[in-house]
Formats: sequence, structure tokens, C-alpha cells
Amino acid sequence: MEFLFQFLGEMLLQACFELLAELGFRGLANTVRRPRSPALSTIGFILWGMIAGGLSLLIFPASPIDNPVLRRVNLIATPVAVGLVMVMIGRIRRKRGQNTVRLDHFGYAFTFAFSMALVRFIWAQ
Repeated sequence: MEFLFQFLGEMLLQACFELLAELGFRGLANTVRRPRSPALSTIGFILWGMIAGGLSLLIFPASPIDNPVLRRVNLIATPVAVGLVMVMIGRIRRKRGQNTVRLDHFGYAFTFAFSMALVRFIWAQ
């Protein structure tokens, strides 16, 4: 049971940062009307994910997952789960007629969450 709570804690942390990032990008979406290059967007999400990972280390310097094997599993499992959650949020927004941002797509959401998870994996105690 403790193992499940460790994963949920890490996933909740990354989901919160990803939702905050999405709100920020949603606010910027109307100011920038020109379409962006997917390659540049991907690089941007990698950088933003790394920044979010660094900021999360200031708040939560220790990983809630103690087992090294589970930490490696978390490196992929949490970004996949967060990416799927963001896809569902994007679908809800489209059904309501709202504009979506790139974080509402799995690839970009996964990239952001994986970058954040990688920083936490490397530097979390």
C-alpha cells in the first residue's frame, strides 16, 4: 500500500506542476497567434519541464519513492499517466468549444512531465 501512495504522491506533484504550466500557456495562447514549430515547442516543453523539476526540488527535495527500481519505473509511468490525464482535459475542453494548447496533447504533456521526472530522478534525495 505504501508503494501505491509513493507513486500517487509523485504523480500528484507532477500533475500539479503540469496544470499550472497549462494555465500559464493558456493565458499566453491568446497573445501569441502565430503557430509555433513543433520542434521548437518540444524544446520549450523540455526546458519548462526541467525548470518545473528544479522548482519542485526546492519545495520537495526528497523523493517519496525510496526503492531505486520503483524510481526507475516512475520515470516512465508517471509521465505516461500525466500525459493521459492532459489528453482527457484537452478532450473536455474541445467538447466545450474551448481552445486547446499543446499541453492538451499527449506528446507535449509527456515531454514536459518526463523532463520534470528526469530532473527529480537525478537530483531528488
